[in-house]
Amino acid sequence: MNSRTRFSVSLLALCFGITTFTQAATSVPTGTAITVTIDQSISSKNAKAGQGVVATIAQDVTANGKVVIPKGAHAKLVVSSAQASGRLSTPAKLYLRLKSVEVHGKTYTIATSSSGRTMGGKGKRDAGFIGGGAGAGALIGGLAGGGKGALIGAAAGAGAGTAGAAATGKKEVEFPAETRLSFTTRAPATIN
Repeated sequence: MNSRTRFSVSLLALCFGITTFTQAATSVPTGTAITVTIDQSISSKNAKAGQGVVATIAQDVTANGKVVIPKGAHAKLVVSSAQASGRLSTPAKLYLRLKSVEVHGKTYTIATSSSGRTMGGKGKRDAGFIGGGAGAGALIGGLAGGGKGALIGAAAGAGAGTAGAAATGKKEVEFPAETRLSFTTRAPATIN
């Protein structure tokens, strides 16, 4: 093999090595924020743990100055926890986590934190409805019928307050389509 051929082969090998090096895998480090836009509506009323939800990456995810997951990439979320609102004491909750992303036609699994919401506790508000109803009933009953009327009025008022709390208490967590959620990676993820 003459020196010109060796030089050509060496140059070709160097170019191939540089190309391979630039296409090497990049790691998304632990603690990286990934924001998605969900593509469908979901509610705590009918969501089930393990249910899939489709989403789109909302902004480029970079590592070491390089875009690793481009904006617009497809993402799959999973419902990690869901609970429909109870009538009197059970607040609704809905949490999702990022399961995978698709980059250049290849799917990569990603471990992330959960993102979502729990509705505020209703216990104090419900107690206010019930106690307020009992107090108002006792006042009206006391004015109308004395001591015995106050007892009857208190019971009736508490019942009405309980009914009012139950009627107004069901508030679900709802994420309409186009809702943005942010997740944080819990382990490094390698993207080629």
